[in-house]
Amino acid sequence: MGDLGDIFKAYDVRGVFPDTLDAAGARSIGAAFARTVGGSTAVVAYDMRPSSPELARAFAEGVTGQGLDVVMAGLGSTDMLYFAAGYLEMPGAMFTASHNPAQYNGIKMCQAGAAPIGSESGLVEIRRLAERGVPETESARGSITERDLLTEYARYLRSLVDLSGGRPLRVAVDAGNGMGGYTVPAVLGGEWLGELPLTIDPLYFELDGTFPNHPANPLDYANLVDLQARVRETGADIGLAFDGDADRCFVIDERGEPVPPSAITALVAVQELAKEPGSMIIHNLITSSSVPEIVREHGGEPVRTRVGHSFIKATMAETGAIFGGEHSAHYYFRDFWRADTGMLAAMHVLRVLGSDPRPLSQITEEYTRYAASGEINSEVADQQDRMAAAERAYADQASGVDHLDGLSVTLDDGSWFNLRASNTEPLLRLNVEAPDSAAMAKLRDDVLAIVRA
Repeated sequence: MGDLGDIFKAYDVRGVFPDTLDAAGARSIGAAFARTVGGSTAVVAYDMRPSSPELARAFAEGVTGQGLDVVMAGLGSTDMLYFAAGYLEMPGAMFTASHNPAQYNGIKMCQAGAAPIGSESGLVEIRRLAERGVPETESARGSITERDLLTEYARYLRSLVDLSGGRPLRVAVDAGNGMGGYTVPAVLGGEWLGELPLTIDPLYFELDGTFPNHPANPLDYANLVDLQARVRETGADIGLAFDGDADRCFVIDERGEPVPPSAITALVAVQELAKEPGSMIIHNLITSSSVPEIVREHGGEPVRTRVGHSFIKATMAETGAIFGGEHSAHYYFRDFWRADTGMLAAMHVLRVLGSDPRPLSQITEEYTRYAASGEINSEVADQQDRMAAAERAYADQASGVDHLDGLSVTLDDGSWFNLRASNTEPLLRLNVEAPDSAAMAKLRDDVLAIVRA
């Protein structure tokens, strides 16, 4: 197959179809995946991108060429693939490039039980085997069986959060022409599972991997404007925005204002702690300080970890934590095989909102205690040099410094900043939080002046 290094990332495979990721490459990766994960059967799903069915079929052929059977789940969200890997107890592969533009595609792979496959847990071996080439088994090829898992996925989520008893809610949902347009009607509007007191107002539910309306990346607030306008125009109680593969969900309050993912992390953590008091809750190191504070106030034990799903999932497995959240709107649930699912997080928010007469902005206000900058990228030639310069500049002011993931510096007033180098680009990523907007802006600008000097 040749060099595949450019498309193998830390946690997944991502390339441009057909330039760097084509059917032949997917077939080779499928064969390598089968050799690495073993077992007798794997499950495969794909998103709405035009190239996804072809790539998924080629990957399945690579798997069956090694003697394993394939359950072809067809269209699905990434969290539906994780559900399948947990529910069916078999390794899985999801064809998606998440929020990336239409010409991209990729593969997210996991072990049975939805355990992650990343650079430290099998992905390097898959790359090595795919590049070398894996001959087909001399025994019988495996078979491919199609199976629709959408209803089972929806039923399982409904079993975890009961939405039937709340007040009626009008819910505006922007699927961005991604897989939310497929999963939201089944989970939140599926009549065969019982009516819910929800009126879903759909935006861009048509599955279209060319993304004709806006990029399916709600992390960029520019892609939320249509949903914000719809919430304000219709008087919706809440807005939900999903990314392309619908594993992340962003929340808009009744005013049309985005709710920080850290506030959602804290809100969901409180719900989970009510079920299991004293449990551990995972948060990454650039999640708001309000999260560990609120977890402790509700009798939980916060656990800080590096950014990234493989670190979150590994820490959850080690500690038995019941829930984990990231600033990027990835939410992880022990009851969902420690995998991330934006849909389940959204259901928790809907349950809280449905059981409280107050508007969402008032509910989430208690979970939003500090001013945050959001992630700011700077292109620099030497990331390590700029991080060292920032550490020196704040050496006399810092009450705490650590290098768990890049550089984190905490000041006496509780303000903090984190600088992390990108794994794939010459970028430094800055996150800042402070007690108020003025303090945040000053710290942000001072650190940026050092980074961009």
